[in-house]
Amino acid sequence: MDFNEYGLFRMVAGRLDWVSQRQTVLAQNIANADTPGYQAQEIESFASVVARNMPGQLAPATTHVDHMSGTSPASAAQVRPLADPYEVSPSGNTVVLEQQLMALTDTAAQHRLALNLYRKHVGMIQLALGRGGGR
Repeated sequence: MDFNEYGLFRMVAGRLDWVSQRQTVLAQNIANADTPGYQAQEIESFASVVARNMPGQLAPATTHVDHMSGTSPASAAQVRPLADPYEVSPSGNTVVLEQQLMALTDTAAQHRLALNLYRKHVGMIQLALGRGGGR
């Protein structure tokens, strides 16, 4: 059974892709915290990516082999310079480690939430199929 055929699972997979991209951007920022002139980067919000790629509603399901399938919503997430840096060092670097660590903590929480949603919905399907009850 391919769970990616269902909208909810595609959305959770897209969220996990977005979280992974955000983690990469934050890691690059932290790695360049002492690089003169480095401009901290940020990734657009997941809600913005979904709204831009699926205006108004989720993409329709592909029910026939000739239907075109969509892409993961997070695949189009844009990375841009930090819009409003908290501070700029004398060397021109805009990375603030405390700000980046707070963003990492938020990213970890979003990752846990997406994984828990995935697990709970797989569990509901297993229960419906008669495989999730008392072991």
